Amino acid sequence: MIFSKAGFGGAVADFEAAVVAQDAKRSGKAFVRLQETFGQAKEADLLDGGPRLAAVLEQVPPGPRAVVAVLVGACVERGADAERCAPGVRTGLRTALEAAAAFAEAWAATGGGPFPVPDAGEPGEEIVERTGFDAAVGWWTLPQWEMAAVALLNHRAVRAGVGGGDREELLRLLTAVEQASGRQFRSLGHALRVLDDEPLVALHRTSGTGYALRFFGIGDNFQLHTLLADALIGGGHVEGHAPSPQEVAVCRETPGQVDTVGSFDLTAPDGGRLWNEGAPADIPVVDGVRLLVLDEPSYRRSWPAGRFFPGMRGDVILERALEPEETERWFAHVSPAKELTG
Repeated sequence: MIFSKAGFGGAVADFEAAVVAQDAKRSGKAFVRLQETFGQAKEADLLDGGPRLAAVLEQVPPGPRAVVAVLVGACVERGADAERCAPGVRTGLRTALEAAAAFAEAWAATGGGPFPVPDAGEPGEEIVERTGFDAAVGWWTLPQWEMAAVALLNHRAVRAGVGGGDREELLRLLTAVEQASGRQFRSLGHALRVLDDEPLVALHRTSGTGYALRFFGIGDNFQLHTLLADALIGGGHVEGHAPSPQEVAVCRETPGQVDTVGSFDLTAPDGGRLWNEGAPADIPVVDGVRLLVLDEPSYRRSWPAGRFFPGMRGDVILERALEPEETERWFAHVSPAKELTG
């Protein structure tokens, strides 16, 4: 008898060989071993195993495929090459979103009602009869695909590999599923909307000054807010509350959170409020550049400074202060801040 290599590395090798050979019995046993041995896996096995599992994802049946994708994401979080793992996970995510969207359509066409909440098992027979197996599994496994995809999208190179058309299609499918189900996949939505090497013009209304900046890896506007305050107030360009070095560090790449206080109201060019809970992708584009107005804070607001995605490095870079003539041209696009109602 030939004995398999022990540990996670052996489980990966067995699973890979069984999937390629379409040996369901052997792959099932190796699938169980993958989960049992991951927690004690050696670093070398994780670095090697992530890309190997990602390469066979498309050949894995729909149900266990999502679990294997989560293991791939976990390998990436432990150091495996995210770029090598990305194609398989990206393809699987799109397939799951397409299936979940089909589930939403079938659910509505067969009577609707509250969407079933996925549990640790498989969708029940009644659900499969209403929507079809693939559609039901797509909805059932979407939380796992969210985990796997976000783990990879923490890496700037992976985000760069998702083309604009692919990103728009993934977001379109995700929006359709969220609207139909009433369930939010907030981490996936934010991760797909993260911008890198993105130019930004910020206009400080009180001082009448403007600034050209560039940012990357920003998960939400809380993080953007603190880093903008550091660049402009901490840098001595405008007056206001400057965040501490610790508050800034946790918004870049230092682990943890530190309480902070808001320095601005973030305002769109039309005068509407841009909320900290949103994302930099919400900032309107004017003449090819995102244009943001910084108003004096209308009330004191505090929150834990940090990163929406703890594994994602982000920053805001001040490139230069705009000349008065440039600033005036940008301010021509700006309306007064709107009064909040409610």
